[in-house]
Amino acid sequence: MARRALAAAVAFWAILGGLVLAGVVGLNLASILGGMVGHPVPGDFELTEIGTAIAVFAFLPWCQQTRANVTADVFTMGASPIWTARMSLAGSLAALAVAGILFWRMSLGLADQHAYGYTSAILQIPLWPCFVPVLISLALLALAAAATLAEDAATARGRGNA
Repeated sequence: MARRALAAAVAFWAILGGLVLAGVVGLNLASILGGMVGHPVPGDFELTEIGTAIAVFAFLPWCQQTRANVTADVFTMGASPIWTARMSLAGSLAALAVAGILFWRMSLGLADQHAYGYTSAILQIPLWPCFVPVLISLALLALAAAATLAEDAATARGRGNA
């Protein structure tokens, strides 16, 4: 049941990331068309940077959960299912470690952005709230990595599906 809840949360979060990215595309289209008539969208590049960063982080848990990350198949082509699982286990462990380190550092970044009141240059958007969806993405990434790590550990011990 927990695995299904995680899968649903990760899928929902990736869909939200896709909607943010679609919004970025729409914003850029509006800015280009507006620029053709002399009224580009002010701060479009700031909003593009923020939206793209949020979207990219939103996709990371989905990639981990569905095992859609880039892999080097040259190492696993001739390997047995157990060795393939062991290599996947190392990848899941690395993803969990990266998610943890990034969560820690981004949390500190959020605190700094809030404490110093940093804003974007043109629109003067406070930057600290932009860290919140990134932190949610990293927490989901850590959970997805823990789930794939458990699957890989079971397979590496010969108890799961390859």
